[in-house]
Amino acid sequence: MRTAVVVGTGLIGTSIGLALSRRGVLVYLDDADTTAARTAEALGAGSLRTPAGQVDLAVLAVPPASIGTVLARCQRDGLAHTYTDVASVKARPHEEVRAAGGDPSRYIGGHPLAGAERSGPLAARADLFEGRPWVLTPSPRTDRSALNRGLELVSLCGGVPVLMDTDAHDRAVALTSHAPHLVAAMMAARLEHAEAEHIRVSGQGLRDVTRIAAGEPALWSDILTANAGAVADVLDDFAKDLERLVSALRALPGPESEARRQAAADLVEMLRRGNRGHARVPHKQRSRPAEYVAIPVAVPDQPGALARLFSTVGEAGVNIEDVRIEHSLDQPSGLAELLVESASVAAVRRVLDANGWTMREKPLLVGDA
Repeated sequence: MRTAVVVGTGLIGTSIGLALSRRGVLVYLDDADTTAARTAEALGAGSLRTPAGQVDLAVLAVPPASIGTVLARCQRDGLAHTYTDVASVKARPHEEVRAAGGDPSRYIGGHPLAGAERSGPLAARADLFEGRPWVLTPSPRTDRSALNRGLELVSLCGGVPVLMDTDAHDRAVALTSHAPHLVAAMMAARLEHAEAEHIRVSGQGLRDVTRIAAGEPALWSDILTANAGAVADVLDDFAKDLERLVSALRALPGPESEARRQAAADLVEMLRRGNRGHARVPHKQRSRPAEYVAIPVAVPDQPGALARLFSTVGEAGVNIEDVRIEHSLDQPSGLAELLVESASVAAVRRVLDANGWTMREKPLLVGDA
């Protein structure tokens, strides 16, 4: 693969652009969100120039509901020889490709099982997919060359290819991703009007259970709508277990009786089932929790200044985890707070100082991730 277009410069699209660029592929970027696209370009994920001719592969990093129409438009424009997507739902995009008049022979569905708690191009990493499963869902009409191009994409990004039927994929992610997100959201919703003193005594368990509830509602609404039936099936079984568990808990405070003994047994069995299920989940080796530091940098109000700042930090081989920009219209410069791992602070400050950037004397401690 020599050339590619990434349509959509969020976390996944930008990470693909970074990974392909690192392997020598000429990447072009396209996004209706010009701010995201320019940020991705500044990070080195590709170029916003228009391709001179048809590229080898177009990666559609857009919501599931948009894939059919975006693919049909791109094919009419002759953008690429082969097309794939990265949506976490596969049956609906395949159907919408046909409905929108797209050519299914040159399209292969894809879903990299990788991500981060934060969204957007600034959360992107070139190594995001390394060692991670990347599902490909060829249809009976998918051409062999399209499948091979999809496999090449996965290889270039460091992923592990997994071939699946579209329906099997959607049932799998309903169980392992989509339903868990809703369960986390429902638990987190209990906290919306909780008393402040109750929140103050929360521990790591609450953070673990509710962490993924921080996902973007609009994106998750689109995902869940596209896979609603399969998710509802998982939640039906969850609701049955929940009903039995509530009945058991109601019976436990009562006097000693056969009903109380049965309730205690039901509770223990549910906890044991949880142990057995948890044991089946693949676990990667845990690393030490990272501490992040915000480095405030004065940025002149000039075109391309932010891109130069990102490029300078990139020279130190450091990933910018997040950025916050404060700017006043009546001032000649703004303030960009770059969030980096604490271990990288010294290297970032050295390279910024060497390139003439103005920083505060002391970085701002942000905390543990």
